[in-house]
Amino acid sequence: MEYSPKIGLTMRLELETRRFYLGRDYCEALQHFGAIPFHIGLIPVEKYISEALKNLDGILLPGSDTDIDPFYFGEEPHAKLKKVIPEKDQTDLMVLDYAEKLKIPVLAICFGAQALNVHRGGTLIQDIETQVENFIRHEQGKPLERNSHSLIFEKESKIMGLITTKDVNNNLRVNSHHHQSIKSVGKNLRATAWAKDSVIECIEDTRNDRFVIGVQWHPELSWKTDSFSENIFKVFVKECRNYAESNKGKTWEETSTTAG
Repeated sequence: MEYSPKIGLTMRLELETRRFYLGRDYCEALQHFGAIPFHIGLIPVEKYISEALKNLDGILLPGSDTDIDPFYFGEEPHAKLKKVIPEKDQTDLMVLDYAEKLKIPVLAICFGAQALNVHRGGTLIQDIETQVENFIRHEQGKPLERNSHSLIFEKESKIMGLITTKDVNNNLRVNSHHHQSIKSVGKNLRATAWAKDSVIECIEDTRNDRFVIGVQWHPELSWKTDSFSENIFKVFVKECRNYAESNKGKTWEETSTTAG
C-alpha cells in the first residue's frame, strides 16, 4: 500500500466568533488523492509551528477572505484594501519559513500564493480594478467552481506540464476569486502563467530541488470537473510522498541541516 503523506493546511480566523475554520474542499481533495490533511491553527508561535511541521510531508496554503498587510512589502494600505488578520499573515509566513528550511513541498492557492510571493520578498497589486489597465473580471462570484477566464502559460514550466490534450480541447479556463495579485516576483520564484490582462496567475520555484507552486485560482473547487485541477493535486501529493520517502529515518535536525 502506498504511503499517505501528511499535509498541513493553515486555517482561517472568524473574528466575530473567534473560531478557526477552513472550507472542506481542500481536505477532501487531498484525501481523495491519497494524502492525510492536518489543520494548522493560526498560532504564530515558533515552538508550535516548528513542532507541527516536524511531522508533515507537505504544506498547502489555502485561500482566505483577507488581504496581506501591505506593511510586509513596504507599502501603505490602498483605499480598496480589505480585512487584514495579523494572526493569518504571521502564521502563514512562519510556516513558509520552516517549509523553506526543510525543503517541504508547497502548494499555495490564491491568498496562499500571494503570501508565498511576499515571503520571498515580492510585492502585490493591492487592488486589480484600480491598479491594472484593461483588467478582466477576477472576482467572478457564484457559482464558485465555474471556470471563468483563460490563461497564457510559460512553455517550460511545471504548470504547463499538467495540462492535458482534453484541457486544451475544452478551451482551458480557471475560476477566479481575488482582487489582489502578484506584482514583482519574489526571490527564487518565476511567473509561469498569466490572465489575458497580464495579471500573474502562477508562480514556481526556480530551484531544481524544490517543489513550490503558487496558483491564483482554486483547483480545490474544480478537481472533480477538469483534469488540469486534478493533475495539480495528483502531482503535489506525489511530491509530498517522494519527500517523505527521501527523508525516511532521518531526524528533524538532520532534515533541517540538509535543507539549509
